[in-house]
Amino acid sequence: MTLNIPNILTVIRLIAAPGVAVMFLFFTRPYADWFALLLFVGAAATDWFDGYLARLWGQESKLGAMLDPIADKAMVVIALMVIVGYSSMSPWLVLPSTMILFREVFVSGLREFLGDTAGTLKVTKLAKWKTTLQMVAIATLFAQGVFEHYFGMNTLGMDGAMVREILEGRQEDLLGLDWKLKGMIWSGNAGLILLWIAAVLTLITGWDYFRKAMPFLKDDG
Repeated sequence: MTLNIPNILTVIRLIAAPGVAVMFLFFTRPYADWFALLLFVGAAATDWFDGYLARLWGQESKLGAMLDPIADKAMVVIALMVIVGYSSMSPWLVLPSTMILFREVFVSGLREFLGDTAGTLKVTKLAKWKTTLQMVAIATLFAQGVFEHYFGMNTLGMDGAMVREILEGRQEDLLGLDWKLKGMIWSGNAGLILLWIAAVLTLITGWDYFRKAMPFLKDDG
C-alpha cells in the first residue's frame, strides 16, 4: 500500500464526505451551510489535483484507483442526502437525486458481481464529466441554502405585504432582501437544472456500463 500525496488527498476527500453532514450536527444555520459549502468545494477540488499529481509524478497506485471512485460516490451521495433532508422536499429535487443514487447503487452492484472482470467497466470520460457536473450542481444547491437561510432570518417579524413592498421597490430595502432573494432563486434554479443534467448523464453512463457487462451476465448453455 502506497501512501503518497495524491493518495492522501483522496483520503482527505473520503473523510470530508461525512464531514459535510457533521457540519449540520455541530453548527447552527447559516454557519452549517457555509461550512458544508466550503468543505464540499475544497474536497471536490482535490478530485482534480490528486489525479493530476499522480500522473505528473508517476505515483498512480492501486490504492488510489480503488479509493478515488469511492470518495467521489461518498461525497455525492452524502451531500445529496443532506440537501434533500434540509430542503422543502420538492419533487424536482428528489427525483434527480433518486436517479443518481439508484445508478450509483446499480453500478456498484454490477462491479461487485463481476469481480475480477470488473475492469470491463472502466471509468469513461463521460462518467468523469458526470461526476464534475454532479459536484458543481451540489455546490450550487448548498449556496442556495445559504441565501435561503439569510433571507428567512431577515424576514422574521415582517408580514407578507411588507416583504413584497421591499422586493418591488415600494419600500426601502435596509436589510438587502432583494439581492438575497435573487441569489436564492438564481442558485436554486441553476442548481436544479445542473442536477437534472447530471442525473440524465448519470443514467446514460449507467446504461453504458450495463451494456458492457451484458456478455458476462449470460447463463452458460
